[in-house]
Amino acid sequence: MVALRGKEVDAYLARPDAARPIILLYGADAGLVRERAEALIRSAVDNPDDPFSLVRLDGDDIAAEPSRLVDEALTIPMFGGRRAIRVRAGSRSFVASVEALTEAAIKDCRIVIEAGDLRPDAALRKTCERAKTAVAIGCYLDDARALGQLIDEELRIANLRIASDARAILTSLLGGDRQSSRNELRKLTLYAHGQGEITLDDVIACVSDASDLKLDPVVDFAFAGKPPQVETEFTKALNAGTYPGLILSAALRQATLLHKAALAVDQGTPPSVAIESGFPRLHFSRKAQVETALRAWTAARLVQVIDQLASATLESRKQSALAAVIAQRAMLSIAVNARRRG
Repeated sequence: MVALRGKEVDAYLARPDAARPIILLYGADAGLVRERAEALIRSAVDNPDDPFSLVRLDGDDIAAEPSRLVDEALTIPMFGGRRAIRVRAGSRSFVASVEALTEAAIKDCRIVIEAGDLRPDAALRKTCERAKTAVAIGCYLDDARALGQLIDEELRIANLRIASDARAILTSLLGGDRQSSRNELRKLTLYAHGQGEITLDDVIACVSDASDLKLDPVVDFAFAGKPPQVETEFTKALNAGTYPGLILSAALRQATLLHKAALAVDQGTPPSVAIESGFPRLHFSRKAQVETALRAWTAARLVQVIDQLASATLESRKQSALAAVIAQRAMLSIAVNARRRG
């Protein structure tokens, strides 16, 4: 059985085994599936843009024409060189074609199959795990260690450092999808270009703006102490396809901003001024809810909420199947506690 895990995955991706040219990439992190597929294709052919070097196939098309996959894999390049085939699984099964492929004498051709989150007993996954000429690589949501490595990689490329408090918040805002996380990091490093060190203010101003994700109502109602509205808006967000971890990330960002504003109020700054200066690009329609939240929460209690949200974020990544339940419970807990405070 060839199901790679942990360091085995990194070793294979760094130096793919020519004796195992069929690679199945599957898992909940679609961004990581795409990223690894693109890396494997780049290392397989001289020019991924050359249609004679790279063939793109759809799983549903293969299901309709089962012999096509093997035919493409055995085709000799017109102008010589290496070839690759990139297959994206669809709604129809093409397992029979993959089984035939594992028995074929493949030379100078790499076949990369991209699929979604497959169960252990899924036919496509079992076929690739059992075949001597194939490997199966799971692509799961990044844990804290993987996120740390990703942050370090992008900071090293940009020649930047990051403050410890900024790193802690940044880590909590990433992780829903590898490509989304990498894009956010590159946006952040571009924003901080020339500074030398990324600060907490940089992270708050730049990463995962909740306004863009349409999550403001969920977060605002939670901190303003309105549980019924939280339930309604949370359901809307999930129905729109929002990953629950993004809701927790938006809430953590809001808690950080409220904490900063609360500290300013404690030092004598009027609440309206603290909100105006502490919340970047705050839409006028949100000001009433944010003011209510600032009156309901003290700086000390917001520290507890930040810890609670960080724990919920970690737990949602460990138990992805329960992510929605964990996120909803955390948001309702915030709303209930704010309401009691009032």
